Amino acid sequence: MELPFEERTLPRMLERQAERFGERPLLRFPGGELSYAGARDAAAHCAGTLASAGVGPGDRVAIMCANGGELLDTVLGCAWLGAIAVPLNTALRGAQLEHVLGNSDPRVLVADSALVRRLELVEAPPPPSLERIWVVSGAPEPRWAAVPQDPFPDRGDPADPHPADPHPVRPGDTFAILYTSGTTGPAKGVCCPHAQFYWWGRLTAGHLGVSERDVLYSVLPLFHTNALNTLFQALLTGSTYTVGERFSAAGFWRELRDSGATVTYLLGTMAHILLDRPPSPDDTVHQTRIALSPGTPAAVAARFEERFGVHLIDGYGSTETNLVLCNTIGGHVPGALGRVVEGFEAKVVDDEDVEVPAGVPGELVVRHREPFSFATGYFRLPDETAAAWRNLWFHTGDRVVREADGVFRFLDRRQDAIRRRGENISSWEVEQVLLAHDAVATAAVVPVPSEVGEDEVMAFVVPREGTRPDPVELVRHCEPRLAYFAIPRYVELVPDLPLTENGKVRKQLLRERGVGERTWDREAAGYVVRR
Repeated sequence: MELPFEERTLPRMLERQAERFGERPLLRFPGGELSYAGARDAAAHCAGTLASAGVGPGDRVAIMCANGGELLDTVLGCAWLGAIAVPLNTALRGAQLEHVLGNSDPRVLVADSALVRRLELVEAPPPPSLERIWVVSGAPEPRWAAVPQDPFPDRGDPADPHPADPHPVRPGDTFAILYTSGTTGPAKGVCCPHAQFYWWGRLTAGHLGVSERDVLYSVLPLFHTNALNTLFQALLTGSTYTVGERFSAAGFWRELRDSGATVTYLLGTMAHILLDRPPSPDDTVHQTRIALSPGTPAAVAARFEERFGVHLIDGYGSTETNLVLCNTIGGHVPGALGRVVEGFEAKVVDDEDVEVPAGVPGELVVRHREPFSFATGYFRLPDETAAAWRNLWFHTGDRVVREADGVFRFLDRRQDAIRRRGENISSWEVEQVLLAHDAVATAAVVPVPSEVGEDEVMAFVVPREGTRPDPVELVRHCEPRLAYFAIPRYVELVPDLPLTENGKVRKQLLRERGVGERTWDREAAGYVVRR
């Protein structure tokens, strides 16, 4: 649905769609449901409650909650009031949590009773701005004694005296501050305007073919762009968004069936994990036709559709950007990021921002034509903002290659690229070869220091259930499929990989771990790779 510029804010969309769809369900979540009209009323009620606690337009409200009604209420209420929601990664602890709270300077913190206990391990005093903590699901306990702590206010009905009128929010006003994973340094708060999420919803729904007949199901956390994007897809199309608590491979297909989902969302290694499970009648007893599944290799996508009957769509976007590339444009291209989505520009550049020819790897840089369809910068970090958006392009930090036909293919994060004997190696490409082995469930490839300078290639491999692949066998599998210099020197079998809450492999931890006593070294074993 294309809306006039002034209506590309969450309050205006809530009002418009509540009038249109009324009691049709918009949101289903653990323990509750909100209709389109109910979501509008919940937003107004929560906004009034926030205002009574002293929160005003532009103030930040931190939210440390698992997927559920309280988190959704708070996000909607902040938008209605003109305040800024700051949903926090529920895995944050200690110094990480201290940094995010200190940087965002929230007026109110909303936290699950189980998660609020983590404040005990935050050594710094509360941010000066923090005036109260609302504790969800359980009696509050003394934490950060200088800050009053109350139970989360109950949701009221339309007659409650608390509901507030919508603030005249503009499309460029900040809807949420979302903190990046901080893999290359302290987490940065990405300032995401209302119009950015309007475009996320409109574009993603369009490429997935979402209509008002659909039920969208996601277990991804609501502190993540992907899950918030799905809220806007539903709101703009008149569909229903069912929010699951968390990803469970054992129960995923049953949950899809029970929710009536026709569209779902995968991330990171989820497709691999689901394929690795033993076949079950639940595999096809569902109505799901399509899934957004970024970063899924072509071979995995084909196996997934054959086994589960679900078509996987890939695309490219980040917290700072939008759906810039999609592999449905100009014909479906499995395993690729795809071509440029209308309204955006993308190119591949070298270290000095000079565009490189087709077929030559470089950094992906992107920009937008529609106002406020990208983030507006990093919160309180002007230097980092200027560096990332230098020369009028946003620098993604991703190494890609653009083919002659305009299709972009992902190679690696720049910090994950490996340099060995003067050759650049894509860890992602090595991982795809390993994943093609029948005994490999998942794998992560990282650089480790070489005795002669530059890097060596190390692979952490999670075997499929009931198997234990021989490292020699894995190297032989790689030889006809990779350049000799890209074949791993080190292989270590591990029970699992460290993951973020978003399902991404925490490669920094693997790099820090490096070569250990259980690591197989092909040079020490005397194995010589054929050139």
